[in-house]
Amino acid sequence: MPTIAPLELIPVPAFADNYLWTLVRGIDAVVVDPGDAVPVEKALADRGLRLVAILVTHHHPDHIGGVKALRSRHDVPVYGPKREATTIKELSVELVEGDHVELIGRRFEVIEVPGHTLGHIAYFAAANDLEGPILLCGDTLFSAGCGRLFEGTPAQMHDSLSRLAALPPATQVYCTHEYTMSNLAFAQAVEPGNQALQDHVARVRQLRGQDRPSLPSSIELELRINPFLRTDHPSVRAAATARAGHETADPIETFATLRAWKDVFRPPASV
Repeated sequence: MPTIAPLELIPVPAFADNYLWTLVRGIDAVVVDPGDAVPVEKALADRGLRLVAILVTHHHPDHIGGVKALRSRHDVPVYGPKREATTIKELSVELVEGDHVELIGRRFEVIEVPGHTLGHIAYFAAANDLEGPILLCGDTLFSAGCGRLFEGTPAQMHDSLSRLAALPPATQVYCTHEYTMSNLAFAQAVEPGNQALQDHVARVRQLRGQDRPSLPSSIELELRINPFLRTDHPSVRAAATARAGHETADPIETFATLRAWKDVFRPPASV
């Protein structure tokens, strides 16, 4: 029986803090949210890879800016959200909730996660006999944080995050920005007594000090450190209540209070 090459997920840095995750098996590569074609082309050339598909989570320019240039050089399908097809002109396969995409030996389930944008989708591959579960979540879930609400409502984003939080704990979380240290600073302001959070700050500080990515995270870890996934925890609700000046009525109001707080939060200069 031939040996199956392992799946690699390579973070290709772009702009100030984006990761254009490139999934590689053998010589085949799939790039996620290529906001810039130049670093993708370099990564492909440096490793002798063949681009076979492009996955898109949402329409923001730093996620789709390189799609047209890549398509001009590589005749590959572009998968993305049907609800944003009018703004993502290069889509060749329009996806909705419940669709599946089979690429480089993995089957990805499409999950609609409105909030950051109304049509945002995520791609989840369940564990198989050889490899664990992975989540490509764009700007919905970040390590210790979540995306801003540019188009959706707090209720929509809370529901989207709750769906991702219900994925298997071992799921590796591949988000598209290196926001972890600033997110952790906010999480510490919300839950200063969270020991798991303090421990993770030390780990991330060491990684970033070595110029290494803080990602991927995992659902298990995020449930322990991410205030936006912990809106039903007494300590998080207490912080939101103090911020709002009244007791928050439910996890959605707690989430909305935290998100509005995070929008104006400035990390300490040492972060």
